[in-house]
Amino acid sequence: MLVLRSRLTRALAAQAWTPQVYSSFATGPRQSDGTFYEFRTYSLKPSKMNQFLENFKKNVHLRTAHSELVGYWSVEFGGRVNKAFHIWKYDNFAHRIEVRKALAKDKEWQEQFLIPNLALMDKQESEITYLVPWCKLEKPPKEVHVLWWNESADSRAAGRHKAHEDPRVVVAVRECVNYLVSQQNMLLIPTSFSPLK
Repeated sequence: MLVLRSRLTRALAAQAWTPQVYSSFATGPRQSDGTFYEFRTYSLKPSKMNQFLENFKKNVHLRTAHSELVGYWSVEFGGRVNKAFHIWKYDNFAHRIEVRKALAKDKEWQEQFLIPNLALMDKQESEITYLVPWCKLEKPPKEVHVLWWNESADSRAAGRHKAHEDPRVVVAVRECVNYLVSQQNMLLIPTSFSPLK
């Protein structure tokens, strides 16, 4: 562990990379079984996306040996591009702590994935989320997946246009907007190794 930490410290110093890590935790209702999902977003340096994703594809088995990958996408548009967005499932917070400790001891994962990719990253964001009671996590039958999945960007646009013409939807949106703090839309393209497509 000391050797790896020392190697990681030297790699960071040599690359003059200052990590920016942001985390937030859910404050709303939780599932009774404690299962939660960690949404992680890596902002990558321009032109480094392909290199980052190829390295992850080659080494994904090292990471999934520790916990379940729900999905992995790259951002096509919406907000800042050059982002990799992924979701990991955990049984509870104790499970996540165990996984993080195991990853800290996994020299192969750190040397083959973590250290080489640090120079490619600008920022990392992490959020903890819970499924709402009426939601089920399933694999959709089509190839494009966003958290609200659509067959294509055109079908999404048509659906939104139709929804805006429905007075029930307009009333519901007007009522809910008072509770909205922020909203961000991104079109996510699944990677070849993503379980959800």
